[in-house]
Amino acid sequence: MTLKVIGAGYGRTGTLSLKLALEQLGFGPCYHMMEVFKNPQAPGWWIDAADGAPDWPKIFEGYNATVDWPNASFYAELAEAYPDAKVILTKREPEGWFKSTQATIFPQDMPPDSDVAFDQMVRKVIGVRFDGRMRDHDTCIREFNRHNAEVCERIPAERLLVYEVAQGWGPLCAFLGVATPDTPMPKVNSTEEFFAHGHLPPPGSA
Repeated sequence: MTLKVIGAGYGRTGTLSLKLALEQLGFGPCYHMMEVFKNPQAPGWWIDAADGAPDWPKIFEGYNATVDWPNASFYAELAEAYPDAKVILTKREPEGWFKSTQATIFPQDMPPDSDVAFDQMVRKVIGVRFDGRMRDHDTCIREFNRHNAEVCERIPAERLLVYEVAQGWGPLCAFLGVATPDTPMPKVNSTEEFFAHGHLPPPGSA
């Protein structure tokens, strides 16, 4: 298998909905942060990538697409490694994105010297993009906007779809060149669903 779709959007921009949509459209399996939780070896692979020694074939073995973090931090490298893959930048209103990250994926404190591989991965792959200030409003909003602008600058327009999940099947299916399903577009992973699915404990919880 080789990647056919690369998601460049940061987490909490509808990436889980996009994962399910891509799989429904025949572009699965689709890699997502959920896959990291399932594989104890995966954090180490992403740490290697952050250290400049990625093994993309190993990471994405068996996958046709990838969205969300960790891959969003490496969208440019992946776009180069898989030149035939299309790129999708999921976006949402910045303030809503920030509020969502604070309620779900961005921890209250990021241990600077944790020996836990997952913590190391989050710090090196995600936290570094925010200078470790993942709870600071202005820092997060500035990085979110910078990243989105950079994607649009670096990826050729004919290869890129800038997309909000609320737009539904139309733009996505047209971009991928597939028929539009009769079923509704997947819409999942609200803040409440995030914790109900057991992704992470709520910030500040015991």
